[in-house]
Amino acid sequence: MTVPGTPRPSLKRRLAEGESLRGALLRLPSETLVEMAAVAGLDYVLVDCEHGPADTALLQQHLWAAQAHGLDVLVRVGAGEPTLALRCLDLGAAGLVFPHVDDAQDARRAVAASHYPPLGERGFATYSRSGRFGTVTAAEHVAASRETLVIAMIETRRACEAAGEIAGTEGVDAVLVGPADLAMDCGFPAPEVVSGLVGQAHRATAGRGRTVMAIVPGLAAAQAAEEAGARLVVFNTAQVLMDTFAALARPAEAP
Repeated sequence: MTVPGTPRPSLKRRLAEGESLRGALLRLPSETLVEMAAVAGLDYVLVDCEHGPADTALLQQHLWAAQAHGLDVLVRVGAGEPTLALRCLDLGAAGLVFPHVDDAQDARRAVAASHYPPLGERGFATYSRSGRFGTVTAAEHVAASRETLVIAMIETRRACEAAGEIAGTEGVDAVLVGPADLAMDCGFPAPEVVSGLVGQAHRATAGRGRTVMAIVPGLAAAQAAEEAGARLVVFNTAQVLMDTFAALARPAEAP
């Protein structure tokens, strides 16, 4: 998003400089959780518009809350939704997660929806929120748009086997494996089958010089993912909260 003055480094720039970043996966509406994530010191939130509401008016309110606290917002769009991708970026999202990327062709479609020509096919406008309502030049707006983070989400055995070509697609910045869909695609096999495919995809991604992103249920899993090479970690907030509530609901054991 185009911002006045000297903006803070983008997520894309911070990753290029070697940082490891942590965020929270949220579904609309979650304005208070957005603010709490920022106050707690997380680097970003990922708003899920695939399995949650895709209401762009609500999304804009979440972007306001995040920007007020210096927090970046990624958005997961649905599969084959370039129009939603455009609207999210026009509202000021720092990047997009594209689900169900199975091959390089799908990856190219994700890049096309995220970037202006010649790299992509995003419709151009500076009068949107991301262009500060027409108060920046076209050149400034295009330069800012190059900081958009494009994350390909792979969720099938086929996609894991094609992870190298997906990650190597020009314009793809990171790869996220969706373990739940992957397990379903494989017929819910033994856990080590899924973890083996995840590891295969992560190695292929790193081998192409792209960032590995991992979704985790808690702190121990986050630390393990980072030790294994993930530099974008996102906490499944629903699971974190449910685990916390369940622990609070258990009666204390007698001494």
